[in-house]
Amino acid sequence: MPVTPAAPRRAFAVTAALVLLALAGCGYGSQAEESVGAGAGIAAGARKTDGLDAVRIGHFGNLTHATALVGKEKGFFQKELGATEARYAVFNAGPSAIEALNSGSLDIAWIGPSPAVNGWAKSQGRNLRIIGGSASGGVKLVVNPDRVKSVEDVEGKRIATPQLGNTQDVAFLNWAAEQGWTVDAQSGKGDVTVVRSDNKVTPDAFAAGSVDGAWVPEPTASKLVAEGGKVLLDEASLWPDEQFVITNLVARQEFLEKHPKAVEAVLEASVSTNRWINEHPGEAKAAANEQLAADSGKALPADVLDSAWKSIRFTDDPLAATLGAQAEHAVHAGLLERPDLNGIYDLEPLNKVLAAEGAPAVDDAGLGVG
Repeated sequence: MPVTPAAPRRAFAVTAALVLLALAGCGYGSQAEESVGAGAGIAAGARKTDGLDAVRIGHFGNLTHATALVGKEKGFFQKELGATEARYAVFNAGPSAIEALNSGSLDIAWIGPSPAVNGWAKSQGRNLRIIGGSASGGVKLVVNPDRVKSVEDVEGKRIATPQLGNTQDVAFLNWAAEQGWTVDAQSGKGDVTVVRSDNKVTPDAFAAGSVDGAWVPEPTASKLVAEGGKVLLDEASLWPDEQFVITNLVARQEFLEKHPKAVEAVLEASVSTNRWINEHPGEAKAAANEQLAADSGKALPADVLDSAWKSIRFTDDPLAATLGAQAEHAVHAGLLERPDLNGIYDLEPLNKVLAAEGAPAVDDAGLGVG
């Protein structure tokens, strides 16, 4: 089980939880749009799951959400749900997805670790639970090679992160502290200047020279490389086994309790999708890009897609210990208070699915229900 990479790297007690002082999204805005997958047809003779007309599923238009993208494009979720419609909503940021879950307009969603924990904390543990993993990795520090040639050169430079308090912002602040640099988390000022910049505009800011680098997720990192940037650091290298959670699968608690068969169907599709992605990486990469194009109207260029895809690992394991470590980093950065994370995970339905597949159970790092 992975442990925290913070210096000194040791396992923190994972009772930490987050109350973010800023909304913790992934820097993509706040709107959601409904969409359907290319393979989303309902088979003749199919029956409804749990008597539901639809299951409302949320995800981002982001390669780190490729489990949702591929499963949607290939029709895997619709197949498992039978005559119950897989109804998709594409979000641009974690806060809007959390808002939809809290309002009851969304049932299940793929979101990053910071918004998941923020949503848990804001509802005082009453609204959502993490029910599965999805992706690890896919985050890099990309720099202008003319201005930054080594880690030491980062000091005194302007480095972009997607949003105050978001997953990458916390990771960069923690890494900067490990280098011995002092940065005021709220203002971003200090030995390094942290510039909070929407991932959509960061490539333009980088090309214009207004930032010297960025700690960002894929595909933004690979877009910066296409602009002439150089990868100075892959965040995976900071974690034991090079694994850390970047995307979770969460469910609204009421939906989880009232519709266990529907939750299990989505988890079965998620596990099947991750297995298919790992067995057919080339086809999966193409399917993810096709769905990105369907959702946004624009596919990723081949060089960006290829580079980004290589750095993401798809896994059913939510890597729970790394969530606790990320919470601890945010606490040390001064961005978080520390309520209780106990109960944020309910992995029993996932482990039931994995057992049926002959796969080993995954662990909640002591943060599960009960």
